[in-house]
Amino acid sequence: MPRIALDLNNQDDLRKVKAQWRIGTGLVPGQPNEGLTAQILNTPARLADYDDSAWEVCTNIRKSISKGFTFAWYRIAVELPEQLNGVALRDYRVWFETNVDNYGEIWVNGKIERPAGTIVGINAQQRVEISRTAEAGAKFVIACLVANGPLAEPVGGVFMRYATLAFESSDR
Repeated sequence: MPRIALDLNNQDDLRKVKAQWRIGTGLVPGQPNEGLTAQILNTPARLADYDDSAWEVCTNIRKSISKGFTFAWYRIAVELPEQLNGVALRDYRVWFETNVDNYGEIWVNGKIERPAGTIVGINAQQRVEISRTAEAGAKFVIACLVANGPLAEPVGGVFMRYATLAFESSDR
């Protein structure tokens, strides 16, 4: 299966999809107590139209942040190119692949594909489909919630070990 992958922690690859990462700490960034309230029903940070413009631009998703029990959102908006490395991407499937420390959720355009979008377990790899067919100019907002664990005694900070945008063709 032909495959082209972009490292979304690499500035050259980010330019190919007109993207940059933003990071906001907390379940609801900017809210008191980082938005942690009893019986909260949802957080708007998962939604595609959420305004993250005041968040810090993140140039290294691998950098560990915080200590102890922490939530953080990593958000990126990507625009699919017509081609990569001279290869036309039309009809390629598009995947987002990541590995976060420790628990994570992957929201694409404000929706989560359960259970594929949930990362359970310390440093478990995950992959979600962004689009069945790549269309030049199509835009997708990928929002990743990351939480540290184990919850009763969290170790270290949160980070994304890697993030990849992969284009795959079923052509042989």
